[in-house]
Amino acid sequence: MFDIDKIKLPAKHIISVASGKGGVGKSTVSVNLAISLARQGFKVALVDADIYGPSVPKMMGLEEMTPTVEIVNEKESMTPLEKYGVQVMSLGFFMQKGQSVIWRGPLAANAILQLFENTVWDNLDYMIIDFPPGTGDIQLTVLQRLTLTGAIIVTTPQDISLIDARRAIDMFLKDGIAIPLLGIVENMSWFTPKNHPEEKYFIFGKGGGEKLAEEYNTPLLCQIPLVADVGEAAEQGKSIFNQENKIFVDNFLKMTDKLIESL
Repeated sequence: MFDIDKIKLPAKHIISVASGKGGVGKSTVSVNLAISLARQGFKVALVDADIYGPSVPKMMGLEEMTPTVEIVNEKESMTPLEKYGVQVMSLGFFMQKGQSVIWRGPLAANAILQLFENTVWDNLDYMIIDFPPGTGDIQLTVLQRLTLTGAIIVTTPQDISLIDARRAIDMFLKDGIAIPLLGIVENMSWFTPKNHPEEKYFIFGKGGGEKLAEEYNTPLLCQIPLVADVGEAAEQGKSIFNQENKIFVDNFLKMTDKLIESL
């Protein structure tokens, strides 16, 4: 099934950030992991493969911008936008605000491949791919055509979220795909009031990410608290590294260090 020509990209490591369901903070992890790697001096790209709900342009503060598109040798050539030292490409750049994408699987999969193949990437150390939630055509097409270094799975501590996360993990580990699992990120691990940083409220349960990591013998890369400042920063297209809340930043720096060490 996977004996097919691969798309060759100028990246040392290609990492997918995936989840079994939406709403667990997958794009938040993708965006801030890419920025964190860039801040450490690496050349980084971020590809928004969530074709039906692209949120990376807004979270990166690039919502009103469009990449340059030229015709070179009868082929479209796109120049990625750049912010925070990260090269960014998303189908969202070419959609009107509020526009829905009503495409069948093969058409959507072909469109996402063009983001990879027709973009003029600089030589990269890391390419982070923000996967759509679930296990559909787009995910399988990317796994089929790209040579991935590994996958990071994002979940919340809830049991219902773990059920969906296991489905995503199963997709990467299946025979014929066999993408290494780089680790688990548990998001919304606890809530800490801004004025009481020493307090923790486990409103979505506790220990789910650790349980999942042990089950699949993979690292728990980090536990990310639920912080209002982070959501507000994403809405405004601001980096978390410019925020006062250091708990969230410290968690991402630790995750980045663990990832670099493992690779």
